[in-house]
Amino acid sequence: MNAQFDNRLVEAARDRDPEAFAALVRPRLDRLMRTARAILGHDADAGDALQDALTKAWQGLPGLRDPDQFDAWLSRIVVNACRTALKRRSRTWVREISLDPAEPGPDDPVSTLPGPDGVADRLSIEAAFDRLNVDERTILVLHHLEGRSLDEIAAILSIPVGTAKSRLYAARQMLDRALQRQQR
Repeated sequence: MNAQFDNRLVEAARDRDPEAFAALVRPRLDRLMRTARAILGHDADAGDALQDALTKAWQGLPGLRDPDQFDAWLSRIVVNACRTALKRRSRTWVREISLDPAEPGPDDPVSTLPGPDGVADRLSIEAAFDRLNVDERTILVLHHLEGRSLDEIAAILSIPVGTAKSRLYAARQMLDRALQRQQR
């Protein structure tokens, strides 16, 4: 999609055109769901958070000043909905596990995150990832899973680029420490 077409859709959606909003969101849904799933670690929670985020986006769209910032604005709303969901839920929940060890389960949020030199297996990475706080999870997901640049991450999180860089470094260090604890 080109930016000019997106900007026209943003303008139409701001004027409360539900079809324009759907046309804006539809091509982004897979990426947004993948982000929510990776942060929350559970499909049902991710779906709920994404639904909340899209409702908030629809309600808040008239307040978006710069149509060029729609992607960062929408991603920020999804990340914030995930943060709220993590704070709300209890620490215990049921994780779906596939009966076939070769087949990844539906709640496989971090299988694409890199491990140190490929040593850690998927389950170790998941367990280590679960030990991270929401901010650490979020920045790792945005950078490693979504492939976002530091500039994009800074825009999504409303922080300076230098802060995004230092938080990414710190999150990587925390993941590495959690992986080391996992391997003991």
